[in-house]
Amino acid sequence: MNRERALKAVLVLVGLLFTAGIYPVVMFLWHPGPSEAGGDTMMLSLYVTLGIMLLLAVRNPSEHRSLIAFAAWSSFAHATVMTVMGVQHASDRAGFLMASAGLVVIGVTLIALAPAKLSDERVAAAVHGPEGHEESRQRLAFDRHRGVS
Repeated sequence: MNRERALKAVLVLVGLLFTAGIYPVVMFLWHPGPSEAGGDTMMLSLYVTLGIMLLLAVRNPSEHRSLIAFAAWSSFAHATVMTVMGVQHASDRAGFLMASAGLVVIGVTLIALAPAKLSDERVAAAVHGPEGHEESRQRLAFDRHRGVS
């Protein structure tokens, strides 16, 4: 139970952090700057969307396992690109590396707290309710015996 609470807290924090990117996106669209900033704005728009989806996932994280995994792994991918860019561009190195570290912390935390995959019996109980649980369990056992997954 504490793990789920911690996950929900992290989902809220990361969701709000990512959603806060709406401000620079709107400011760029309202007052366009140099064309190089367009790529950053497009990337931020994806993070804003991801942030909103993470906030929606707070209600039932186990139903949003793939979204949580996507948030974690995309954070790792983004951190990798930013680290390489930090190595290549000495003038911006500190900013790139600090942001990369933040994204790695987000990714590791989301993976560490991610909800466990539901067992077949728990899925059957969730789908069919308590009265249909025994029938579902028997059907799963029969399917396994036949080699059907």
